[in-house]
Amino acid sequence: MPGSNRVAAVVVTFNRLELLQRLLERLDVVDGLDEVIVIDNASTDGTSQWLAELDGAEGVSTGSTAGRAVPVVAHTLERNSGGAGGFHDGLELAVERGADLVWLMDDDGLPDADCLALLLKQSDLDFWGPLVVDERDPGRLVFPIRLPGRSKVVHQLADVEAAATDGLIRDIVIPFNGVLVTRDLVEKIGYPRAEFFIWGDDHEYRLRAEQAGARIATVVGAQVRHPAVGDLGTPMAWGRATYNHTPSDLKHYCMARNNLLNLRDYRGWPFALAFVAKTLWFYLLTKPEPKRIRLSAQAWWAAIRGDFSGHERFLR
Repeated sequence: MPGSNRVAAVVVTFNRLELLQRLLERLDVVDGLDEVIVIDNASTDGTSQWLAELDGAEGVSTGSTAGRAVPVVAHTLERNSGGAGGFHDGLELAVERGADLVWLMDDDGLPDADCLALLLKQSDLDFWGPLVVDERDPGRLVFPIRLPGRSKVVHQLADVEAAATDGLIRDIVIPFNGVLVTRDLVEKIGYPRAEFFIWGDDHEYRLRAEQAGARIATVVGAQVRHPAVGDLGTPMAWGRATYNHTPSDLKHYCMARNNLLNLRDYRGWPFALAFVAKTLWFYLLTKPEPKRIRLSAQAWWAAIRGDFSGHERFLR
């Protein structure tokens, strides 16, 4: 990738001050990074105050940060808009500030020091990122990958490495955990759907990029270390399928609503209805939870109506 490109990292954070501080320390020693934009989703743990002291200004600061190799620009939102709203605003701000490449990440991941350098070696991609590995078990993926052209979902780093061609898994990427997106692609497809709040906004953005003909890939040698996230990819139907179960009602509601929309809009109603059937199977047979079926039905009905307010009851 030509050295003249301006690279900005966008970090979205909410009530994880210690993790944010750890991440910013790491980003300050990453070569090739021009600035870090932090979008604070109205945190209540002192994050906004710490950021204000860090860059010396309320809201958006355009000045350099004393004592830091990489300037930090902080923007605190008036209300929690979720990861979707945070990445929408952060990506928009990065483009407005002249970024040619934007490196998108949550506050709980930690890219290896050479992660960006390895990503920047790729010169023919539009939307690409690292593997996301368990910080306590680096040989295991945090987000399982279904390899292109295969039905098998892989959980181990070794399986992905064995499947790579020239160090890449093409047509697969896990946003927004250290992914790079080009300014040209953003100008072509727009910004993440802020109304999704969480869970599915990143997948929708990848689907939109794919629909626009973007060149997508995972760079196997580049890694972000991330805490384990629970039972993602829980086996079901005698091991023939998996389901992304989460103990959080908020996350499940958003997943059920947003995933139904993504499948309907990008794959068609047969795939959307298959997701409904899969959810019913999982919570009736694999992990019986009648309450989750009711919650799923509420989310699906909201999706059909285009109502994106239902998740707000879990925030009160």
